[in-house]
Amino acid sequence: MNRMNALSFKALTSISSRQHTASARFWVFSRPIAPSLLVSTQRPFIHQQINAFSVSPLASHGHVKTPAPGEELHITFITKDGDKVEIEAAEGDNLLDIAQAHDLDMEGACGGSCACSTCHVIVDPEYYDLIPEPDDDENDMLDLAFGLTETSRLGCQVKMTKDIDGIVVALPQMTRNLQASDFKKR
Repeated sequence: MNRMNALSFKALTSISSRQHTASARFWVFSRPIAPSLLVSTQRPFIHQQINAFSVSPLASHGHVKTPAPGEELHITFITKDGDKVEIEAAEGDNLLDIAQAHDLDMEGACGGSCACSTCHVIVDPEYYDLIPEPDDDENDMLDLAFGLTETSRLGCQVKMTKDIDGIVVALPQMTRNLQASDFKKR
């Protein structure tokens, strides 16, 4: 493999940080231009930029909006200790983001992507039927939840709507967070 072919397969990355953001850019190099076609200001090869990933600003994580006056929706969390915490939320926010924004003990290990059961909540039966039914992915994750009940849901999948204004949810006594290290031979 000659030097230019080696460069063709090498990806150069640059991480830039600006206001808590990061992005990576990979430069893919094509075949070199014939030396007779080069002008002193041209580069010896053509390149193309490919954006590989991007991370959004930290300030946009959590996605909890401040409700407009008169449009507040109410939710009551019952903590593991039995304390009631009443919170005003905006329509469209999910229970995981609301709980984390108010420093309640809800982990959300997968970041709200429905890939764990650490945001498991127990919904008051009065409100359970007002929430859209869980999909197959949520049901699969709920099977892993500690203390599963008939009205269990994942907080990341329950979005606040006017239909469930006043909803009451309880945080289970424990959560189960399975990790690859849990399955290693000992």
